[in-house]
Amino acid sequence: MEKPDNKQLKRVLKPVHLWAIAVGLVISGEYFGWNFGWAVSGTIGFLIATLVITVMYVTFIFSYTELTTSIPHAGGAFAYSYRAMGPFGGLIAGYATLIDFLFATPAIAFALGSYLHFLYPGMDVFWSAVFFNVVFIVLNISGVKESATFSVFITILAVAELLLFMGVVAPHFKMENYLNNPMPFGWGGVFAALPFAVWFYLAIEGVAMVAEEVKDPKRNIPRGYISSLATLVFLALGVMIFTGGITDWRKLSGLDYPLPEAVGIALGKSSGLTKLFASIGLFGLIASFHGTILASSRQVFAMARSGYLPRGLAVVNQKFKTPHWAIIAGGVISFLALYTGTTSQIIILSVMGAVVMYMMSMISLFVLRTKEPNLERPFKATFYPVFPAIALVLSAVCMVAIMYYNFYISLIFFAGLAVCVIIFMLMGKHKIKILDDAMLDTPRQLEAITPIR
Repeated sequence: MEKPDNKQLKRVLKPVHLWAIAVGLVISGEYFGWNFGWAVSGTIGFLIATLVITVMYVTFIFSYTELTTSIPHAGGAFAYSYRAMGPFGGLIAGYATLIDFLFATPAIAFALGSYLHFLYPGMDVFWSAVFFNVVFIVLNISGVKESATFSVFITILAVAELLLFMGVVAPHFKMENYLNNPMPFGWGGVFAALPFAVWFYLAIEGVAMVAEEVKDPKRNIPRGYISSLATLVFLALGVMIFTGGITDWRKLSGLDYPLPEAVGIALGKSSGLTKLFASIGLFGLIASFHGTILASSRQVFAMARSGYLPRGLAVVNQKFKTPHWAIIAGGVISFLALYTGTTSQIIILSVMGAVVMYMMSMISLFVLRTKEPNLERPFKATFYPVFPAIALVLSAVCMVAIMYYNFYISLIFFAGLAVCVIIFMLMGKHKIKILDDAMLDTPRQLEAITPIR
């Protein structure tokens, strides 16, 4: 029998930590990846796609915060969907969230390895990625306050680096460059670019995974979400527009390092600042990498505590008060994904998981408004039901775009979900209620439930 505090997380996080975790989770998207959207849509086409996705995330966050503050549970969308729609709703949302974060981690690790290889050609991409995995697994096990403090430090550096980038390239911006061949593929290109625009904001919802570790969550979670979203919108639009006006955008649309290349074009390849920006992306990538490990481990922890994964993964380390086995399990999956070497497929899978999770969350919000009208809601969805409806519709449009342009990867995603559903039913887990106050529609005493063997 485990001690009662063996599955309790420590409440130590403040709004500044939430801001750092949220921005840190996302900020790598400002450094690389988004520029591939230019290749399928042009500058104006991608700007339109980005504005659409920005609207999606603004409406989503101002709706999602209602769920996060009403049900501050480490499972995030998994907990909300279970409470709203039962075992199958929880399973689908939990699966999508795991895919979102567990596969974002190795994708960013690959990018870190690639940047180091670009700076130092003698360094191997794969082993550099493995090295970062090991270091940040140890950091996350060492304590959430310690890792969150690191998040604040590294995120501030990453934001400062992007602001410096905009300051350096702004004087060299030319509107004729930005408007050159602005929509070569018409409105179809805007549709195709939506998944790349998602990369600007992907994973901001990860703050929900640390909800059980936040001081005064009903007041501090909204502050953390809103401040981080404002920061990310400013950085995304600033970086995208300034970079697009430096040169012919087609020269940058296929690179893994668009920002240092833009600085090189603006100042010359031999400039000292150009050499400094040869390392641009490392701070942002490290911040996001650290954040995705933190968020994914909490999702594994929450699903294991609820009996949807082996319950040993829900054990909290007595010394550091962190879910060490959940962190290690996520690291093992990351190592396996790295070994496959399919970076682009990993990214697409992560985005697919994200948009499915967004849809499940918004559906849960509507269901809970009807099912539990008296639920305490410290932060109510702004302009309900308009904002959550917009977020739901735009998320569905993104899912269709991903499926249309990445059919076989989408097939893998849904095949994996089908396998999970079959195993879930064969084990009879759909017949067992999770006796966890936060995930039930009526509070009740915690009791033992049958663990997964």
